[in-house]
Amino acid sequence: MNSTAEKLADLRKKLEIAQEPAGEAGAAKRARKGLPSARDRIEMLLDPGTFVEIGALVRNPTDPDALYGDGVVTGRGLVDGRPVAVFSHDQTVYGGTIGEMFGRKVAAIMDLAGKMGCPLIGINDSGGARVQEAVTSLRWYGELATMMEPLSGAVPMVSLILGNCAAGAVYQPICTDVVVATKSAHMFVTGPKILEDAIGEKVDMEELGGAYNQAAYGNIHHIAEDEAAAFAWVRNYLSYLPSSFSELPPVVNPGLEPAVTESDLTLNALVPDSDNAVYDMHDVLLRIFDDGEFHEIGSAATTNLITGFARVDGRPVGVVANQPTVLAGALDAKAGDKAAHFIHICNAFEIPLVLVVDTPGFLPGVEQEKQGVIKRGGRFLFAYVEATVPKVTVVVRKAYGGGWAVMGAKALGCDVYLAWPTARIAVMGAESAVGLTQRKVLDATPEDQRAALRQQMIDFYNATVATPWVAAERGYIDAVIEPSATRLELRRALQLLRDKKVIRYPRKHHLLPL
Repeated sequence: MNSTAEKLADLRKKLEIAQEPAGEAGAAKRARKGLPSARDRIEMLLDPGTFVEIGALVRNPTDPDALYGDGVVTGRGLVDGRPVAVFSHDQTVYGGTIGEMFGRKVAAIMDLAGKMGCPLIGINDSGGARVQEAVTSLRWYGELATMMEPLSGAVPMVSLILGNCAAGAVYQPICTDVVVATKSAHMFVTGPKILEDAIGEKVDMEELGGAYNQAAYGNIHHIAEDEAAAFAWVRNYLSYLPSSFSELPPVVNPGLEPAVTESDLTLNALVPDSDNAVYDMHDVLLRIFDDGEFHEIGSAATTNLITGFARVDGRPVGVVANQPTVLAGALDAKAGDKAAHFIHICNAFEIPLVLVVDTPGFLPGVEQEKQGVIKRGGRFLFAYVEATVPKVTVVVRKAYGGGWAVMGAKALGCDVYLAWPTARIAVMGAESAVGLTQRKVLDATPEDQRAALRQQMIDFYNATVATPWVAAERGYIDAVIEPSATRLELRRALQLLRDKKVIRYPRKHHLLPL
């Protein structure tokens, strides 16, 4: 094989084999499962025609029968015209398990993401460590784990779980910023069969690692209907983020609707007159941000707290809001973790925070104490205080007790604190306050007059204590605004805070309540 033509023919043959390393049998098996190939998945994610593969001809040099690619496809491309680095497990090659050359390929693409300052996206469908390569496989899991730490908070990292991922194939994704799964996907440390053999515990795949269960455990941040929906969600997610910590997020359509609109005016009548009546917080969020757009994150984990991205005057903001339709908007242990995680993402990538408040406080009860609501609520508080990005709070209705504090209180470093005239700011709600402070008076009142007196006390408390005016008089609120002015007030506040800088005293690191 001396001629150039022969060498070109050899190259083309090798590249053709590398496109489908497991051959017709592997392709047929994948087709029976109804799965796209690793490269097809990458094409679904990236802008058409932009994928440039790296390492297609990599294989284990010590094995003459080794397959090209070694179970993973790696490369770079564009999402909305911006560079990303990507890897995609190939289930037809060694079950997508990690071997030495697999590890070297993924390490190289991680290194490239750091050098380029671009997002790293992992498409995961893997059985974990490659048993045949023994300790070598484990060594490369360690190498990849070490490489993740300098990337964390430096570039956005997203993981998609699209099959049955086990062991090391879940530890790497869980260390990225967000984990997205299809509803048919599964993730677990140890699969059902090995679990039964090892400890005799019988459990089905869905209970052990089904997407909805793993989301409830806090391990998945979004569940998509199918793979196409998962990739669309990731593309939209990346549109709110900068390519790296050293850049600012993209600006989209600034300056739209510079005056109060009909949609804004509906906010003046949105909050019910009765404190116990509910409304959907999404109806508020869709009116106070640009174009009625909101990209929610973490809804599969818990819904009493809403987290997600929106835009104010074309610039991304991170939103944390209570949901009155679920637990009356009360905060619980899961909500504490959810908020802390989301705030860390926003702070890492210079995305301002907007908190929208309507909460009676933290959910009481023995079960919550068992779940560590103290520590997990403390993470929320700690994350908010630590954040140096612009921070704006809007109190829509209830802001009681510890819920008032962690939901962006002025004392925790909020830069601009706004309240609607419907706001109720106090240590606790009227019913609880009257029950606590006026019990002796009520017990001494004739039974036929007790209910009427109790209601008078509640009305008095609501009229004089649980109002925005007490806090405003003390400077704990910057302004009480008409609800219809909220969208434009947020725009003014964030324009004011655009050049905010916070200088911290040097230290090694903080100690988050873990």
